[in-house]
Formats: sequence, C-alpha cells, structure tokens
Amino acid sequence: MLYESSRGGVAGVSSAEAILRGIAPDGGLFVPQSVPELDLTGLVGCDYTQTAKAVLRLYLTDYTEDELDKCVQSAYNGRFDSHTPAPLTPLSDRLHILELFHGPTNAFKDMALQLLPHLMSLAEKKAGNGSDILILTATSGDTGKAALEGFRDVPGVKIAVFYPKGGVSPMQKRQMTTQEGGNVAVSAVEGNFDDAQTGVKRIFTSPAFAEALKKRGWVCSSANSINWGRLVPQIVYYVFAYTSLVRQGRIKQGQKVNFAVPTGNFGNILAAWYAREMGLPINRIVCASNRNRILTDFLRTGVYDRNREFFTTHSPSMDILISSNLERLLYELGGSSEKVRGWMEGLSETGRYGVDSALKSRLDSLFWAGCCDDSETVDSIKDVYERFGYLSDPHTAVGVKVCEDYARASGDKTVTVAVSTASPFKFAKAVLLALDPAFSSDDDFLTCERLSRISGNAIPAPLAELKEKPVRFAGCVSKDGLWEFIEGFLP
Repeated sequence: MLYESSRGGVAGVSSAEAILRGIAPDGGLFVPQSVPELDLTGLVGCDYTQTAKAVLRLYLTDYTEDELDKCVQSAYNGRFDSHTPAPLTPLSDRLHILELFHGPTNAFKDMALQLLPHLMSLAEKKAGNGSDILILTATSGDTGKAALEGFRDVPGVKIAVFYPKGGVSPMQKRQMTTQEGGNVAVSAVEGNFDDAQTGVKRIFTSPAFAEALKKRGWVCSSANSINWGRLVPQIVYYVFAYTSLVRQGRIKQGQKVNFAVPTGNFGNILAAWYAREMGLPINRIVCASNRNRILTDFLRTGVYDRNREFFTTHSPSMDILISSNLERLLYELGGSSEKVRGWMEGLSETGRYGVDSALKSRLDSLFWAGCCDDSETVDSIKDVYERFGYLSDPHTAVGVKVCEDYARASGDKTVTVAVSTASPFKFAKAVLLALDPAFSSDDDFLTCERLSRISGNAIPAPLAELKEKPVRFAGCVSKDGLWEFIEGFLP
C-alpha cells in the first residue's frame, strides 16, 4: 500500500514515510492509492485489538505483523477504564451510543493517539534519517491533551501543542496546562482554532523552517488528523461497532446501519467513510455540526464558505471553520489533484469554493447533514437523560439531535450508532445547564462534583486527579508567534 498527496505533488510514499512526514511537501494530505477490501468473515468474534490488527495490516503494509501486534497491545491493553476500549451502549432498539471516551484523557482522540506514538517511533526507524521528531499540533480541545499524553516522555520526541485562547472548555484547558513530561510544551493562541491550525500548517510547509529544524537535527510531524497515522486507527472503531451489533444480536451480518458523527475537522467522520468504502455495510453517514455549521452548509449546497461569523459554543471541539480532512474526501470522490489544488487555492485566497455537480451528487448519496445551536444542544442533553437515563456530553448531544432530525426528515428506520466523543465531565458546566440550571460555580471541580451527585456517575479518575496538579503552561502567543515559541522550546 502506497500513498500520494491529495494535491498531486508526491506519490509512491510508504505508510511509514507518510506517518513520519504528517503532511505532504506540497501542503496536501496523504491518501492511500487504493482503498483495500475488508473481509468481515471472522471479525464478529474478535476483540478490539484483534479488530485493530485486521484493519491496520491492510493500510500499513510496511509494518510487520509482529510490529503491529506490539503497537496495538501497547496502545489498548490496560489503558482504558472499560472492558473494551469502545463499548456500545443501546438506548433503544434503533439507537446505540458508541462510547469512545474511556481512555486516559476521556476523549475519542485516545483511540488513535495511544497508538500513533508507537507507529511513529517505528516509522522513524523505517523511513527516517536518525533525526529527533518534533510534533506540532493545533487543537480545538481534545487532540491536545491526548497527543501530549500519548507522546509524553517518548525518547527522541518533543511535542508542542497550541490551543485557542478562550476556545476550549475549562477542563480541557486544565488537562493541557497541567501536563506532565519533560518533552512537552503548551501555549494558548490569540484567535480561534483556525488561526492556530493555519499557523501550524504554515510552519509545516515552510522550507526555511524545515531547514532550520534540519540544522538542529529535527524533523517535523503532526498528531492532528491531517496525519494518516492519526486517521487510520479511527477506522477500527466503526468496524468494531458494527461487529458488536452483530455479536449482540442487534443486527444480522450484512445488514446496513447508519452512523451519526459530531465533527468539526472532518477526521472522525472521514474514518467512517473509509470504513464504508472498505465494504462495511453503512447506509448513511449523518454529519452533525453545532452553530458553526460550515459542514452542514457545504454538504447541503456544495459550496464551502468560511466567510462567516465564528461562534464559541458549548461543543468547542467542533468550533472550526476550516475542516482540513475534507480535502481527503474531495480527492477521493473528485479523483483529481488538479481540482483539489484549485479548491484549496480558492479557500486560501477568497475563503470559499464550490464543487461540481457530479461530486455534489456523490456527497448526497453518502451523507446527510444537520446542525443545532447551544439551546438545542442543552435540550438534547436533557432529553436523552430523561428518556434513557444516559448522560451525554454536548458533542454527543449534537450527534443524537441531528440523527433524530434525519430520522424524522427521511423516515429512515435503519439501526443507528451515534458516536460519543467525550466524557460529559469534560463539559460539566454545559451539561448542568440541562440537568440543574440553577447551579452556578466557576470552580470546575465543584461543578463536576455536582454533576456526579445528581447523575450518580463517577468523575473519571484522570479528571478528578487534575485538582491536585499544578499549572505548568500559562503562556499565550499571537497567531504569528508560533515559530518563536518553538525556537524557545527546542534545545
């Protein structure tokens, strides 16, 4: 399996090299030159690690079976607080919740970022030149902590994470700013997530920056989902969710299901599309957005336009106006790097682009898109709790609301899996607006304790432990000051 850039500047790249580089030299994203076929036979009886190996071996063909086995075992065994890394919880005969928040940072990013450091360390040995690795990551909340935890004290690696000032939840901020480890650095950025992400991408594609790093003996890579090594592990949990439904007798083998995915940067939902293309029986992929409804508008109209007001919402991980992974889907469906280059140039120069009718038709056959604002998100949290006794975070609530909107609009009664991306205790203040609106406190831990008392759910240990950890990283840089921060961080 070889990889190429979505913008056509490079091809014939191994998976190890694609993972090590993170982003292609021409600014494009690495995509597989073909999508492999998945054989579901036998996977129904597999646990999560066995499923992961079955999927990963199809894409990471320059990794040996033994290497993949060691990577997967190290990532998933003993690192999650449930009987499986991705338990499936039924709310009704039709609706199920795929819980992806049982890892060490209580967010779905753990599903990939517990694995990526192991893949990247091997990638450096396979495709590197002996340089140390600098991981640069922009985060809208969950990626930052998961990447910091995954790469903490990994030999030969340093990691710098940038998050938007005022654009993450208090608990997300606390997770990052108290991060332990001798090889980590964290900074807020004046601006929103797109400003942080654009700054990181600018550094990635700067020849001067690459040369400066080379002189110091470093190469640069990413832990964002622009890195194929971040995205490919996410395909696994869609496969595992499907086989779990079969194993539990909820569906028959071969029966189609829907997935509802709350998404901002389009990585999580793109993994569902890859699973579908591999042969997983998926009927419809429901794309759920918050008030920053840029993906909803694009999928409905075929026009991507970021020239709009940016909103800070109760679901901050989706507060994004530049959805980087959408570029991969455009390439896969449009089939032309020339078209993708044109669209991305339009996005950079004018903030907008529009796709042709043929591609729009393909999007319509695959996706249904919807959104909800903060008041609807709070209502969804309350509704799910009152109807099913299930406590959901704001992102999950957006996903459930939009998938129910889809069912009403379409009349589709297909069994649906809503993807739950984070623990509700990471967003306790927003959740309490639904369950106990009279409660008010600026203390994150008092808020979590109140939520625990009224819901009967325990505060996850990784979050409870933050109360005693000192803040290590309180700085903030301008959106043009990322390189200066990095220079001060590197030896």
